[in-house]
Amino acid sequence: MRNLDFSSWHALLSTVLGLALITLVMVGVRLLAMHTVQQRRERENRQINERLRTLIAAYKTLGGSFTGDLKVDPTHLRDLLRAGEASSAEGAAGEHARSDRARRIRDAVEAALSDVILLGTEEQVRLATKAATELAEGRAVHTAELVVSLRDFIRQVLDLEPVPAQLAIPRQGPTRMPASRGKGDEGKKGGGAKGAGGGLGGLGGGLGGHAMLDDEHGAHH
Repeated sequence: MRNLDFSSWHALLSTVLGLALITLVMVGVRLLAMHTVQQRRERENRQINERLRTLIAAYKTLGGSFTGDLKVDPTHLRDLLRAGEASSAEGAAGEHARSDRARRIRDAVEAALSDVILLGTEEQVRLATKAATELAEGRAVHTAELVVSLRDFIRQVLDLEPVPAQLAIPRQGPTRMPASRGKGDEGKKGGGAKGAGGGLGGLGGGLGGHAMLDDEHGAHH
């Protein structure tokens, strides 16, 4: 017992404790760095997903048609009303339905162009700005070139194969939206449904009265 050197044991214990403390600190720093990197990666993924979702929606709006009129009519409804081209009531109704459909298409295209200017690439922003300027100046707009840029970018981000160069895809234009239905049509539809319901109710009442007469006749006999 007298020959034991307790000072060496204290030195060994302090060394072990020092190594354990350094290891603990290194592990904590590593975990903190991994957590920070993971949060940043999740935030980037959310941003990419939101950007892709917005650009895909813009692509569907700007390039949802392959046939028909593939240009965007910049004419506003107030200009059509000011012009006063329709003479008969039937012609005025048809002109109103056509102008309403064109207005809905133009509004959807304007919103899609705004999204592309916000989240698109440099080329897409340039094309969208050009289209928006033409709309503001009252000129008809074709969106085929912007649609091709959006399609190539979306396929690239999703790690999809590029569209074959020898494949001839028809020019694409804005999605044709149905004209809004007026309140008069909905009122007529509701009135017809109510009339049908009233007829069925009257039929049920007639059948019930006939059954009561039969019961009374049987009781009398």
